[in-house]
Amino acid sequence: MLDATTRPGGTATAPPRAIAPELAVPAAPAVPPIVTGVVTPAVPPVVARVTAQVPVSGRFAARCTAVLLSPWSRLGLLVALLIAAATSVLLFEPQKLLADGWPPQLGGPSAAVVFAVAYGLCTVAFVPRPLLNLAAGALFGSQWGLAAALAGTVLGAGTAFGLGRLLGQDALRTLLRGRLLTAADGQLSRHGLRSMLAARLFPGVPFAAANYCAAVSRMSWPSFLIATALGSVPNTAAYVVAGARASSPTSPAFLIALGCIALPALGGAAVAWRKRHHLRRA
Repeated sequence: MLDATTRPGGTATAPPRAIAPELAVPAAPAVPPIVTGVVTPAVPPVVARVTAQVPVSGRFAARCTAVLLSPWSRLGLLVALLIAAATSVLLFEPQKLLADGWPPQLGGPSAAVVFAVAYGLCTVAFVPRPLLNLAAGALFGSQWGLAAALAGTVLGAGTAFGLGRLLGQDALRTLLRGRLLTAADGQLSRHGLRSMLAARLFPGVPFAAANYCAAVSRMSWPSFLIATALGSVPNTAAYVVAGARASSPTSPAFLIALGCIALPALGGAAVAWRKRHHLRRA
């Protein structure tokens, strides 16, 4: 039965229906404004707090340290050290040992040890080894002179190898792009002992160049030092004996030593002349 109300005039009207509540429409999430250009990623709060805690001076010191320890900075330091060493050699003129002799207050085995240390430092500074070998023979004779010269050779080669490995390897290895350089690096890295032994025995290979080329390669320390010690014996002994017998140039020992110096040099020149076309093609 309909519930109706009577208006004046006899008209029955129904009561108004209850209006249904409006459905709540969830609000759309706020869209961040689009910024044209480079979008900077948001920094996490933890990182932001840590960065804020680092002082400016500390960050500057860290950047300076990174720059100083970079490969090219270390290579520049190596070049500066070598230039300084070569300049000091030109100023002090160690070749005067051949004319002035060894200081009289140094004698015996201690003098040979001091000479070996000076020999090694001079080879790092690009003093020619034949000059030092002649001085060793003239100052200490054949036996002590040979021992001092070989010790100085190994010391100088090891010092140059260490400097090149520490300061120059990382930067110079990025320059190994040519076919000849890549082949030389692979030969030294895979067959270090054999390759360095051949380089020491061959008279045409410069001592300093062999040291720094080996330092750039992956050759190990033992292979380098053993090959240097063994491969330097023949040439070093010839020069030391020639220096020890220089006062008697007609003696058999001096003539044999002179022949041992001249024959390998002539053989190396002949091999280089025959291989000149291969080197040009490479």
